[in-house]
Amino acid sequence: MSRRAIILAGGRGTRLRPFTLTIPKPLVPIGERPVLDIVVRQLAAAGFDHITLAISAHTKLIRAFFSDGGEWDVKIDYSVEDRPLSTMAPLTLIRDLPDDFLVMNGDVLTDLDFATFHDRHVDGRRLFTIASHQRQQTIDYGVLHVRKGELIGFEEKPTVPFEVSMGVYMVNRAALSFIPDGRPFGFDDLMRELVSLGRVVNVEPHSGYWMDIGRPDDYETAVADHAAGRFS
Repeated sequence: MSRRAIILAGGRGTRLRPFTLTIPKPLVPIGERPVLDIVVRQLAAAGFDHITLAISAHTKLIRAFFSDGGEWDVKIDYSVEDRPLSTMAPLTLIRDLPDDFLVMNGDVLTDLDFATFHDRHVDGRRLFTIASHQRQQTIDYGVLHVRKGELIGFEEKPTVPFEVSMGVYMVNRAALSFIPDGRPFGFDDLMRELVSLGRVVNVEPHSGYWMDIGRPDDYETAVADHAAGRFS
């Protein structure tokens, strides 16, 4: 089965400064290789033979690094946006998309089985599938449980679980009809639109490794995780 992936790699990486002052965020190193190099190798190993990198004008270094993908034994091409379009609107610029394709952020490190994630979406004839991960958020205060002005319970700095998007999606081309042309439109906008219209959006929890390196502390954690062999 031929598999297609779109990697969103056009962001400026402002949250990751100073690491991104001279190079695009997807090219920051994790060990000896850029994060996007790791992602492309993972996708190639999972049978994705055509990868489109959605980039912007300021990320020309990415095109110089990957060229046509020959070194990775995959076809790599590029979709260039001339102004920021957020995360979902860049998909409308790509004219040769298949019926179903994987979309992911270019700064995500995970051991998700991309091939199985792809095939379950296709076999289920889904519109949109989100890979999710559970994160724990500690509340840095004592939490009061109050009813009618009286304390009925107390928790000291409780930990609250959240199911979060991993920035990895499977998309059916029909979902593009909900994305307006020519203006920024993000994942959050599309999800609100689909939910408001009663369209089914599937969520697949992933309990393995996942790290978004968008912030300096997360990036440093990912570097340490790689050195410790938690992912390759």
